[in-house]
Amino acid sequence: MVTPPRQSEIDVRLRMFTWLTDRAGLLAVSRMTAEDVARARSRRLSHNVVTSRVFGPLPRDVTATDRTADTDAGPLTVRVYTPPGAAPDRPLVVDFHGGGGTLGNLDHSDWLCSWVATRVGAVVVSVDYRLAPEHPFPAGLEDGYAGLRWAVAHAEELGAASGRVAVMGDSAGGNLAAAVCLLARQAGPVIDAQILLYPVVDLRFSAASTDRFHAGPLLTRADMDVFRANYLGADGDAEDPFCSPLLAPDLSGLPPALVVTARIDPLHDDGVAYAARLEASGVPTRHRDHQRAVHGFLSFPGVCRAAGAALDEICCELAERLTPELVPTAALPVAAPEKGYM
Repeated sequence: MVTPPRQSEIDVRLRMFTWLTDRAGLLAVSRMTAEDVARARSRRLSHNVVTSRVFGPLPRDVTATDRTADTDAGPLTVRVYTPPGAAPDRPLVVDFHGGGGTLGNLDHSDWLCSWVATRVGAVVVSVDYRLAPEHPFPAGLEDGYAGLRWAVAHAEELGAASGRVAVMGDSAGGNLAAAVCLLARQAGPVIDAQILLYPVVDLRFSAASTDRFHAGPLLTRADMDVFRANYLGADGDAEDPFCSPLLAPDLSGLPPALVVTARIDPLHDDGVAYAARLEASGVPTRHRDHQRAVHGFLSFPGVCRAAGAALDEICCELAERLTPELVPTAALPVAAPEKGYM
């Protein structure tokens, strides 16, 4: 077994970014008052030359439109990313942003969703689900599933094909994406791919990496405990498979999966375990592990080199699963796992 990477081994720019962010407490929910949480949720991300150096530039040819979706769970705000050109059978990707189920908004995923739209040629629908503690489990999951059903039902109106569908989510959004796949296996719609980015898949928080990186960077054990308490509320159960998909007794029949993990992340080992369980259950699964990346690294691609490689992996996976007739398998670049411990 090789010694796991230390925070000091990540790139200087990323190390400085995480130090400044941690020192300012910008993401530390365990240090936030209710007023701080409200301000963090309402904080909008402007896209300009300066912010692009951290949060990444957006492609100029993608149109992003906010609209209200009349779903089974009530009205939800969604952001629809449409690539250029006219094609009625574009793939449909439904995204769920991260933020621990307490923080985050649609701006959180602008970079990722925009680039997926333009590189895959997909219509991407990002769902703004209800947040805890005001709306504990199962509110967020109900919104996520309702958002998926709405997007599939309105695929033609959105310029997409209802028969080419993927779900995608990072961190807590990865939890929703995985849980939505469990729901859809029972009641539809058919999902052709799931993209899980450093997902939360076990709310027991008992993995070795949780202890190893209890002080972060960016995500600490104290923050995780607050996120969990908010999300579960008074009546939630951390061992409910729809809260902790890793604990589902049966993962067979789920959509093909790409699981992306960051080595310097308290959630690392749970993501590795989920990828292994999916594969053992007969689900076509790719696992990509980024050795010098930290939790949330796709949210700040300007300071984390792994973000570009991960975006390549995501787009290649979606293209292969949703438009296989356009992308010969032999032409797909395959990123080799980085050296390190397992």
